Amino acid sequence: MAGQKSNSRSKGGRLRPPRSSTRRKSAKTTGKAGRRSGKAAPKQRSLLFKILFWPFLLVGRITRNWNAAVKWPARVVGSLAVIGACFLALLALVYFARASKYNLDKVAEMPARTLVYARDGKVELGRLHGDNRYLIDFDDVSPYFRDALISREDARFYDHGAIDIRSLVRAFKENIRRKRLAQGGSTLSIQLAENTYFPPDTGPKPSKVKLVDQKLLEMAVAFRIERKYEKDEILQHYMNRIFWGHSIRGIEAASRTYFEKPANKLTLSEAAMLAGIIRGPNAFSPFKDIEKATHERDVTLGRMVLYGHITQEQADEAKKQKLKIRPKNRRVIQDTYVMDSVRRELDRILEEHNIEEGGLTVITTIDHTIQRAAELSMERNLAKVEKMSGYNHQTRKQWQALPDGKKGEPAYLQGACVVIENRSGAVLSVVGGRNADESKYNRAIQAERQIGSVFKPFVYLTAFNQGMLPQTWIRDSRIRPGEIDGMSGTWNLHNSDGKFGDYITAENALVRSRNTSSARVGNFAGLKNVNRTAIDVGFIDGIPLTPSSFLGSWEATPWQVASAYTVFPNNGDWYRPYIIQEIRNAEGERVYPGKGDSGKLVVSAAEPGATWSVSNILQQVVDRGTGRKVRSLGYKAPCGGKTGTTDDYKDAWFAGYTGTLTCAVWVGMDKPQKIINRGYGSTLAAPIWTDVMQISSRLGYATPKFKPLRLQTARLCRWSAKRATNGCEAHNAAYNAEVPADILPAANDYCTIHPLRAVPAGRSGQQPRQPLKAVPVDENRPPRAVPVE
Repeated sequence: MAGQKSNSRSKGGRLRPPRSSTRRKSAKTTGKAGRRSGKAAPKQRSLLFKILFWPFLLVGRITRNWNAAVKWPARVVGSLAVIGACFLALLALVYFARASKYNLDKVAEMPARTLVYARDGKVELGRLHGDNRYLIDFDDVSPYFRDALISREDARFYDHGAIDIRSLVRAFKENIRRKRLAQGGSTLSIQLAENTYFPPDTGPKPSKVKLVDQKLLEMAVAFRIERKYEKDEILQHYMNRIFWGHSIRGIEAASRTYFEKPANKLTLSEAAMLAGIIRGPNAFSPFKDIEKATHERDVTLGRMVLYGHITQEQADEAKKQKLKIRPKNRRVIQDTYVMDSVRRELDRILEEHNIEEGGLTVITTIDHTIQRAAELSMERNLAKVEKMSGYNHQTRKQWQALPDGKKGEPAYLQGACVVIENRSGAVLSVVGGRNADESKYNRAIQAERQIGSVFKPFVYLTAFNQGMLPQTWIRDSRIRPGEIDGMSGTWNLHNSDGKFGDYITAENALVRSRNTSSARVGNFAGLKNVNRTAIDVGFIDGIPLTPSSFLGSWEATPWQVASAYTVFPNNGDWYRPYIIQEIRNAEGERVYPGKGDSGKLVVSAAEPGATWSVSNILQQVVDRGTGRKVRSLGYKAPCGGKTGTTDDYKDAWFAGYTGTLTCAVWVGMDKPQKIINRGYGSTLAAPIWTDVMQISSRLGYATPKFKPLRLQTARLCRWSAKRATNGCEAHNAAYNAEVPADILPAANDYCTIHPLRAVPAGRSGQQPRQPLKAVPVDENRPPRAVPVE
């Protein structure tokens, strides 16, 4: 035992407690478990390594038995390929995630131009808002163009799925050779994505990094487009969207602009040219350089032969054909005053986003024949004025002869004309000057000019509403200080002939357009009442509350004057004027039905009897008064109207009507100044009015006789416009009158100027005890009774 080693002794000789069997067993068990755990951890790490790097391991396994000289280069190349594939996959995921945010419905949504038509819905008056494009279907395009487009832009369009690998490789090589991004290998689908979602930026040129980023995003979007749309649909949307230079969008607009024909009528030669200039529409435009456009056509024809769309014989024949491009005199799209008026009305009735989207169809109230007749008459008659002796202003020909840089704003004679349908307020014609391309200023609706005597009928209308009658006597003498309410100091008012009279009937005062008597009529009517009438007939801002307003010393537009004059043939009814009849959206749905809030009876401006009485007088103005020029020019149909000439012949007016239409014409210089000596409204404006109405009559716009109202006969006093008394008889003031029933004085409403106990004239047993002696009507010896002043 002494010789045996003791397990209880430590290395240093100290004694240790003996280990129990349980502890030894536990230690043994723990040791085994530890060894098992140590083996499991490397296995897990190995499995994770294989999962993460299996492509590289696969490359290693494939090449392990290869010769060392080949094996290691292959492993390097294979590993790089794997890395590249992983990078591309990650890149694809990122860009497809970004592309998923784009709404693919937008591909088919294109802002087209709003088409504006005349009232017949057939004659196109112009286009506005949106893009210069017509949306058409796939089958509405010539097959020649479809084949030419595919041959020139994307030969394998029907074979690839948004990206053409061969084109990309070719573009990549070309960009490397040129050391810049010269080509992108875009397919039609990618170009459609670009034109839809990534329009050219007019700002600073983007960096190469941004360009590459955009191209990759375009490809991702193009993949989505290919999944959503059929190939023919993609081609249709592309043809409708593509830019063709000169603000032209879409194949239909390009065909109409360059060749004056629809896209389904394009010949092989024309189709090849249009497809050829897409890559540089402004640079290769046939309007700018027909030789370059022809060269692009020939290149396209060659590619069509290469890809089997046509034969060489067809290509050679097409190359021989001369391209018939729209001539220069029809290339300028002329603006018109009608389109300006429609644009302004659209701005009022449509929401802004609807206007910007465009694609609307607008049916106006314009009669294109009357419109054209008014435009031609305006130019013809004003050109005659420019040739008259004493005309000392610039003529239109002189302005046109000036060099482009020295023309400035036109300073030649201008005019405006508005024609309105009486019983609806529909505007049939708007002429705002002699040429909208030479001057955008729309005088028909913008030019507020002094209206002069054309306002007098509304003064008389108000007076007749207040109890005056056409045969009432009015002074025509010089205005006395303080005679007119609101007059400050002396009003040195003259008549156009420089003379004064004694007494005149209201009817003759208006027929002869007398200023002094018209001022007295206005004074009788009352300034505030006249202002109310002016507002009711469409002079929405009213009139200045000064006595000179009775004679039209204030300003209004031709549109307002024409609208106001419709109350006379309408017996007092006034309709709001309107120019847009109907609006439909791109789907044909009506978004603005009929007349909307326009064309409705807004107000009854005056009693029918009062209006009818003024209208009868205005008919006499044409027959025997200041408007008789109309008759001398050969217009014989029933009509009424009034001339207007402002101080020093600065403005010339004629406003008149038939039973169906009303027309107002203004002539003057944009900067108010004397037009010509004795430049009356009857001389300068009435001939244009006559031309327009004669054309209207030939077009079938009826000119019936004006229907009489129910009239009643009564014995009235010329001074007071009341029922006559024996006093009126004694003063030779009584007369028999036929008066509309609604403005006839009541049966017991007797004259208060000649009362004599208000005994009615002719009643038996009621004769005055001492009959008054008749007093002659004489300015130097005025009657004892005071006339209406």
